[in-house]
Amino acid sequence: MNTHRADHGQSKRIIVTVIGVDRVGIIAQVATVLAQANANIVDISQTTLQEFFTMIMMADIGQASVSFDELKRRLNELGDTLGVRVDAQHEDVFKFMHRV
Repeated sequence: MNTHRADHGQSKRIIVTVIGVDRVGIIAQVATVLAQANANIVDISQTTLQEFFTMIMMADIGQASVSFDELKRRLNELGDTLGVRVDAQHEDVFKFMHRV
């Protein structure tokens, strides 16, 4: 049995945000980190404003092979490598922080 699934009582979906100077391969590398953790991308929106890249991605971590904290660490590490800011939050936290 997988003991690394999302915490009890929290959504099994996460919001991944990426902000930084555009460069080749950002989407591919973020998607690779998620795929390696068995997280399924369910929606993605990205845009480039002049030289700045922004992306919001929703992923399902219900069958993830690593904990949310480990996945978040890996994404943050990738962001450091790429020179962009990569963050991940549980969907519930994101909704709470961005409510109107």
